[in-house]
Amino acid sequence: MKDKKVAILGATGAVGKTMVSILEEREFPIAELKLLASEKSAGSIQEFKGIQIPIEKVNHNSFQGIDIALFSAGSEASRKYAPVAVNAGAVVIDNSSVFRMDNHVPLIVPEVNPEKISKHSGIIANPNCSTIQLVVILKPIYDTVGIKRLIVSTYQSVSGTGKKAVEELRVQSLSV
Repeated sequence: MKDKKVAILGATGAVGKTMVSILEEREFPIAELKLLASEKSAGSIQEFKGIQIPIEKVNHNSFQGIDIALFSAGSEASRKYAPVAVNAGAVVIDNSSVFRMDNHVPLIVPEVNPEKISKHSGIIANPNCSTIQLVVILKPIYDTVGIKRLIVSTYQSVSGTGKKAVEELRVQSLSV
């Protein structure tokens, strides 16, 4: 695979920072990495492979020349900027809930249904974090013996709601 130009929208959030870290850890072939966020985070710096990368404020020109755009900035940002990124030629992999139930957007877990990746029209959605983990485990069971019924209860991590919620939980747990 040739090196790709990658943008991460929501780069300063917990998930966005993890995306940056995993791209580095997995040595994903990147020619250029653009880190995007809201105006309040613009100008801050994040490190990738020893290089200091400035966080840019996302705008309608942010995705020019981008091959892959990883979105983790929430539903509103995905709704607004995913079509912009696609029109600029990027493939968007969206981590919000906006496109999960859209029949025109494939819902992909690579370990479960990789054949659907090529059937996108510019946007690929992923299920929420607890669903991803569950279907990866259930897929071989389903393929081997089938599954008739499944009852699942999840308890979502506070980190899924962002940095403010994590800080609020930290402060609340100190006062207990």
